[in-house]
Amino acid sequence: MNIKKSITIAVLACAAVAVTGCASLPSPEAMQTATANFQLPKLPEPGKAIVYVVRPSSVGSMVRFNVFVDDQEPASEMGFTRGNQYIHFGLAPGQHKIYSKAENWAETLVSVKAGDVVFIEQEPSMGVIMARNSLVKLEDLPGKYHVKNLPVGTIIKIAK
Repeated sequence: MNIKKSITIAVLACAAVAVTGCASLPSPEAMQTATANFQLPKLPEPGKAIVYVVRPSSVGSMVRFNVFVDDQEPASEMGFTRGNQYIHFGLAPGQHKIYSKAENWAETLVSVKAGDVVFIEQEPSMGVIMARNSLVKLEDLPGKYHVKNLPVGTIIKIAK
């Protein structure tokens, strides 16, 4: 097989993985029905907020996406996801920066009050060496839907 044909096959295989690795969400009505009687596994502790970080894609499943709060130091790691998993952790009220480490560092800023429930999605993409990621805040309905349908990842700390 020549090099040009090998490259074409490799590109097509990567494209197939990228397309099939991302699940599309059902309609809002279907998500509402699916989550109508669902209670989140963990609600905020008194005086705190809770953050759910979801990774509903199988792209780069073997790559850990480590989650940190406020800085990128090992002591600030809250846990990690692999493909099709979620984690959760509590936060004190105020502004916090959430970081996600894959091939790159992704970040998003959240401002929380006591009692808030926040959903953040880790979106994987193809990297040079391994999967890359970005962070996107989610509305409550798709966030709750993902938590209902995903297994929990690895939680290192339950609160910051």
